[in-house]
Amino acid sequence: MSGEGKTADAEKRDRIVRRVARELRDGFYVNLGIGMPTLIANHVPVGMDVVLQSENGMLGIGPYPLEEEVDADLINAGKETVSVMPGTSFFSSADSFAMIRGGHVDLSILGAMEVDEQGSLANWMIPGKVVKGMGGAMDLVASARRVIVAMEHTTRDGRPKILTRCTLPLTGVGVVHTIATEMAWIAVMPEGLVLEEIAEGVSVEEVQAATEAKLLVSRELKVMR
Repeated sequence: MSGEGKTADAEKRDRIVRRVARELRDGFYVNLGIGMPTLIANHVPVGMDVVLQSENGMLGIGPYPLEEEVDADLINAGKETVSVMPGTSFFSSADSFAMIRGGHVDLSILGAMEVDEQGSLANWMIPGKVVKGMGGAMDLVASARRVIVAMEHTTRDGRPKILTRCTLPLTGVGVVHTIATEMAWIAVMPEGLVLEEIAEGVSVEEVQAATEAKLLVSRELKVMR
């Protein structure tokens, strides 16, 4: 990929991550999924008391460490090195999943390959490709109080990722509350997918053209900050 392409991808991720970070609230326990969602650790508002959880057994994840701060023993569920915060705790995977399954995670933010208009999610495998397993995603989407999907709006070859019905093996059925992409902020409602915010310089028609599922446009549609 060219440097220009890498820059464009970085800008997309940054736009998504910054928007999702605005959903953090004081006192929240938040699980960040592998990939793009982990970048949200770098955007927790100063002074906000948010506790980030990793299903491999860590509570209190800090921002990504600087090179001189890296400790190879401190990793998240995606095997990336992380930093600690005052009060960080470590425990077994069994205890971690007891926390998740017990409904103690306020917000789960994860990536996806597909999301559909019913809020169903596919994010763990593509048939025919080698996968390590579904990880904690199935437990997280079934148990977290709110689920936000943070992903690019289309695949690299321009195919929609927001569909009428998911075609890949499902992670969860009707579990997603909000979809955040570089183009839009979309709420999953009983009546369908509601376009609530749109990226600056992007039209409703452009978002719909990149989306297989029909979008309902909010009367209070605004520009995504």
